[in-house]
Amino acid sequence: MRYALGVEYDGGDFRGWQRLSPHGQPGVPTVQASLEEALSSVAAAPVEVVCAGRTDAGVHAECQVVHFDSDAPRTPRSWSLGTTTRLPPSICVRWCLPVADDFNARFSARARRYRYRILNRAVRPALGRQQLSWERLPLDADAMHRAAQALLGENDFNAFRTVHCQAPHAVRDLQALSIVREGEQVRLEIQANAFLHHMVRNIVGSLLMVGRGEKPEDWIAELLAGRDRTLAGPTAPADGLVFLGPLYPAQWGLPEEVTLAI
Repeated sequence: MRYALGVEYDGGDFRGWQRLSPHGQPGVPTVQASLEEALSSVAAAPVEVVCAGRTDAGVHAECQVVHFDSDAPRTPRSWSLGTTTRLPPSICVRWCLPVADDFNARFSARARRYRYRILNRAVRPALGRQQLSWERLPLDADAMHRAAQALLGENDFNAFRTVHCQAPHAVRDLQALSIVREGEQVRLEIQANAFLHHMVRNIVGSLLMVGRGEKPEDWIAELLAGRDRTLAGPTAPADGLVFLGPLYPAQWGLPEEVTLAI
């Protein structure tokens, strides 16, 4: 039987999503290793999972979607609650659903969404600091939003990926990108068919330079066209980044939060 899970986690305690070796690496916690250990305990047999999108160290997830196969006679409620009781406090399974055998958490997804939040004030945060980046200099969120619109569409994003990125090419379809100010916070939300390694954080790092007035708005378009990572801004901190989740066609029968609108 194949199942899909919606998984929420605080990435601050982990070295990222991906298990670092086939059997894990002692003393190096990852979300995947923790989840597989808990699922295997519930199944009383080894369980491996496939996720919609790997996250880096320190990055959080509101609804990561994974799939796994198991012959163990467990109900979806038993999978979700039993697994959560065996997980550290920073991870929980929000839901579990049986899915068709050809569902794949990674390849069936049509889009992925992230949110990045910046506390923009003179003093660093105390409350909620695990999911906030901090910028003490005033930011022009409207200028950042206008500059970001140059990134929309199918483009080569070499200027915004890390040199360690293993993707065979840098072409991605960026479907939506908005930046708004909410009091002392600046919130970026971004959606694409897929993302490159550090792509969101590198985009944010460059947009911060526009927001601070260090670069003009049209600089973002120039970076995109130039495809040169060395000319772009620094990688923004991981703290403010949350993987909101993937989006799937309605045919898979998943919860509304991870289903494409018709």
